[in-house]
Amino acid sequence: MITSAPLRSPRIICLAWGRIDVKDLGPARDYKLWPGGGRPWDWTETDTHHRPGIQPADVQELLDHGSAVVVLSRGQLRRLQVTPGAMAMLEQAGIPVHVEDTRAAIATYNRLAETMPVGGLFHSTC
Repeated sequence: MITSAPLRSPRIICLAWGRIDVKDLGPARDYKLWPGGGRPWDWTETDTHHRPGIQPADVQELLDHGSAVVVLSRGQLRRLQVTPGAMAMLEQAGIPVHVEDTRAAIATYNRLAETMPVGGLFHSTC
């Protein structure tokens, strides 16, 4: 019987104001990452704004790609909120969630990515 190794979540290698660099994916302003990949996070797709913040639709893609734990960054100045609906969705799915400022969120994500399928939303500015 052949089993495949679980997909690894891509490592974030650098954060600067307005820029996140992800290994093998390159730079973007904001990122959605999950086991096996990711893409730039385009807030206009779900009409996301700092308030009310991260929405269930923003998180759904992470779950669709097999994230067993989720890290949500609130921005470097913690201005990005997280809607109660997004938190309730993760809780109902039984997904542990970490909500932190971006620098701390990246550290948590990279640590978790070493051993488990983690997904995250990362905002590089405020």
